[in-house]
Parts: sequence; C-alpha cells; structure tokens
Amino acid sequence: MAVSGKKALKQFSSTTQSIASDEDLQVYCQPCDEEGSRIPAHGYCVDCKEHLCKNCFTGHKKHKLSKHHTLLDATRMPKVLHQTTSSTHTGQSDDLTTPCSKHPKEIIKFYCHHHKELLCSVCVTLEHQATFCKVNYIPNSSGNIIDSKECQDILKAVNSTSDQYQQFVEDAKKMTNKSNSSLKDALADIKMFRQEINQRLDELERQIEDAANVIQKENNKHLKAVEETCEDITKALKTSSDTIKRLNTSKQAHKLFMELKLAEKTMKNVEGKKLQLSSYDIKEFNFKTNDAILDLLKTEKSLGTFKQKTLKIKYPSVQIKCRKSSHQGDICVKTSIDKCRCYIAGMTLLTPDLLIITDHDNKAVKMVDISRQSVSYQIKLDDKPWDITTVTSTELAVTLPYNQTIQFISISSNKLIKKHTMKVNGDCYSISCYQDKLVVTYCFPVKLQILDMNGTMLTTIDDRNIFKDLYYVTCNRSSIYVSDSEMKSVTRLNWQGDVIGSYSCTSEPRGISLSDDGTVFVCGLERNVIEEISEDCSTGKVVLQDVIRPFGVCWSEETKKLYFSCYSSTFDKNYDFIYMHKLS
Repeated sequence: MAVSGKKALKQFSSTTQSIASDEDLQVYCQPCDEEGSRIPAHGYCVDCKEHLCKNCFTGHKKHKLSKHHTLLDATRMPKVLHQTTSSTHTGQSDDLTTPCSKHPKEIIKFYCHHHKELLCSVCVTLEHQATFCKVNYIPNSSGNIIDSKECQDILKAVNSTSDQYQQFVEDAKKMTNKSNSSLKDALADIKMFRQEINQRLDELERQIEDAANVIQKENNKHLKAVEETCEDITKALKTSSDTIKRLNTSKQAHKLFMELKLAEKTMKNVEGKKLQLSSYDIKEFNFKTNDAILDLLKTEKSLGTFKQKTLKIKYPSVQIKCRKSSHQGDICVKTSIDKCRCYIAGMTLLTPDLLIITDHDNKAVKMVDISRQSVSYQIKLDDKPWDITTVTSTELAVTLPYNQTIQFISISSNKLIKKHTMKVNGDCYSISCYQDKLVVTYCFPVKLQILDMNGTMLTTIDDRNIFKDLYYVTCNRSSIYVSDSEMKSVTRLNWQGDVIGSYSCTSEPRGISLSDDGTVFVCGLERNVIEEISEDCSTGKVVLQDVIRPFGVCWSEETKKLYFSCYSSTFDKNYDFIYMHKLS
C-alpha cells in the first residue's frame, strides 16, 4: 500500500506540476518529487537536467560526484520541467548542437544579455556567475523569435552592411582604374617629351617606366587585397543572411536565435575592417616635365617626377539617427555622509541598472541603483577621483590625478572594494579601457598614453599641435576619441596614435561616451547641449538642448538612456543629481 501510494503521488505531482507551471510558473524539486514530497525548486542542475529544492541544491554542491556540476539559481533556472516543456519548445532542445568556441566539448545552451554572448554551461559557471549577469536558457528565450521584429531588423542590417561592402569594392575598382589610367596618361606624356631629346634619355625613360609599373603593381596588389577582404565579408554576410532566412522559414527558433546573435557579432567584427580598408590610399598621377633638361641633359639624372594626389574611397560609416528625447527623471546621489556638494566627474555603467560614479569633492566612488534611483553603496578614496572605466565585469579603474595614481576597485556582493594601485607619470584625468589596454589623458603635462594592465607605457602622444587641454577619452576596437576644451574639438585617433578624424564643437566639450553603433555623445558645456557625433567625426547633431552645463556623460545601449551630470559655478542643487533622458 505504501509503495502504490507513493507511485500515485509521484504520478499526481508530475501531472499537476505541468499544470502549475502554466498557472503560476512554479516548478518543484524533482528528486524530492520522486520521494513523494512536493517542494518548490530553488535552482537547476544543467548536467542532471533536474530542478532542485534548497536542500538538494546545497547538497548537490557538496557531493563528490556532483560538486562540479553546473548549477543555475532561481533567477536563471528554466521555468518549466525539462521533460514537460511547453509545445513551443517540445523537441527543440535537441537541436542545440552548436559547440562552444571556448569549450569545444560543450554545447551552447545559454545567452547572457549583459555581455551579449552565447554560452555553454562551462562559460556560465566560470565567467557569468555574477549577480548582474542576466543569463537565460535559450529554449526559454526563443519562443517568439520566428518572424519577430528583431529577426527582421537584424536581417535588414545584415543585408544593408553587405550592400555597403559590395559598393566599397565597386568604388575601389573605379578609383584604381582612374589611378592606372592617370599613370597611362603620364607615360604617354613621357613618350612625347622623349621624342624631343636624343638616345641618351633611353635609360632615364626606362627608369620612369619601371617606377610607374611598380606603382601599378602595388595598386593592383592593394586592389586584390581589398577585393578579397570585401568578398570574404560579403560572402560571410550572405551566408548569414541565407541561414537566417532558411531558419526563419523553417521555424528553427533556437538556431535562428543563435544565428541572429552571431550575425550581430559578425557585423561588429567587420566594422574593424573599415580602418584597414580606409588606409588604402590611391594616387592619381600626371607627368611634369623638366624644362631645363635639354640644357642640362648631361647633368640631370631624371626625366621628371610624378605629381600625385590622393583619391579617397568613401568607406561605409554609421549615420547619426534621428532621435526623440524624453526626460526619465533625476537621481539624487548626495548621501548623509557627504561633507561637500557632489561633483560627478566620471561615470560608467556596469549593468543597465547599475551606474558607478566618481564624486570628486567627496573623495568617493558611488554605486547608483538605477531602478531604485538611489545610491546603494559608496567607498571613500585617499584623494579626489576624476574619471572611471570598466576593466572587467567585476573590476573598475579610477584616476586620482593629484596623486598621479590609478586606483583599481573590485565589485563583490554589490560592494566596492579597493584593490591595488598603479603609479603614472603625470596628473591623470580621464581613463578608458579596451581589451586589457588603458587609454589615459593627462593635463600636466598635456598628453595621451596607452598602457597595459601592468602600467607599461605602449604609446605616448604629446604633440601640442594635436592636443591643448585634454578632458575626456573613450575608445573602442578601432578608434580613440578625446575631447579638448581649448581646441573645442573631439579628436579621433587610431591605436597607433595617428589622427584620423576631428569634429569642431561650437563650445568647450567635456564628457564623451560611445554608442554600440560607433557614434559619440559629447557634452557641450557652454551651449548647454549634448551632441551626437558620427563615427568618423565628419558630422554631428544636437540630441539634447537646454540642459544645465552638462559635464560627465554615459550611454546605455540596452535601455537607450543617456545619463549625465552638471557643473555650475554656483552652489546650486544641480551638482547633486544624475539626469536621465531616453533617446529613441
């Protein structure tokens, strides 16, 4: 009787659990369910494919055979039982067969919305266990992806990017043909000039012809490289486009989800090719005769020189969107322990709901909870901080200009903890990080440096013709952007330190922040505006106006919100707030 009763209870639990998941999204511990106890699930084991209650979850981490299993807590576990998923997902978990690039023996099953990464269970365990990582099981996220707006938007973006690179090839061909044609015309001029002089010029003529042939070969070599690069990109994008269409038509949600995310990543990666392609300078040539050669034939050593001008190919660039703004409220960041008014000089987003700011006058770094619109934690520093940047998902770097020091801070359990410091050779103000490289600006002396994480100087730019009064810096894969108040400009450099663009502001620029599209938001202090500048710094437009002396700025791509602080010469309350505006 006891046995049959237990079996009946187990059958009842399995059936009603499926019903309950539809009604109240409640799932239960499967090991306990098999023993007749119906206890709400506290987590999920990816390896065992079982939901676990709090006791089983804790024991699972201690048991010798299961302590290395991948466990998901209540916020990330599947909301339905593995064997009783809804009809939307029935049978589709088996089509998750794409191996992880980092862990080839593991299959991609998860997606981190914070880092925008497709993950296997090992990735989740080792790199995405932080509380602010929003990790979802793909079958729980892909149900509405078929024919979705996201699918259509990404497919449209893929096709548009592919068209841009195809056009790039056509423009490269035209410019190369024009260059080769100009060389041909120059050689014809040489022939005409050659007829007026004697046989002694034969050798000089051959030399100039050889020079032209070398240039033509280099042109053709470069054209071939451009063609191959662009063809590879367009082929990859076409393959991605075809795959997206096929998966969308066949309604393979999981693979379509992953393909869309891979397409997004591919398009970001091909953006880095722009800088490489734009460095391809094509010259147009004509022949300038040496009129004195008839008189000085015996002493001259050349027929003339090539006069050249650069023909620039217009490579694909991000256009500035037309945005509508709406005020989303103000966050007071002044706390009871602050002795001075707030002076928010730097800020960075750790997650869409967690903003980290530097309060210069109060010698503090503060953690701002966006959802609660309040300071959730703050830490005091040895001196007044200026700027801040995210180094990793759990580490920050803060500049202390008066100490000529960079202070590293870690984040653990929603607390800020001071770690090691790095000494630098100057009053460091602004800082930005990309792939283990720190870009730092200095006011005294005026310069920009690129450092590795050990403080080793990799590059220094201290040309006073480029910089006068540096304020803020930000960077991405291909470019470094710097605001200069005295020159009233935002300067774009490559990672070798070469200037590749400049935007003239109508007032002194201060804080700058990059969007994922490559555009740059910059604070116009004197005009009380915030502008958005194109990736190549060729154009810009005002996106916010009539704001009170904007100073520091930070953009959230996920929420499309712009956060900024203010600086005023008066002792008013504007200092104590972070302002939020949505740009859609």
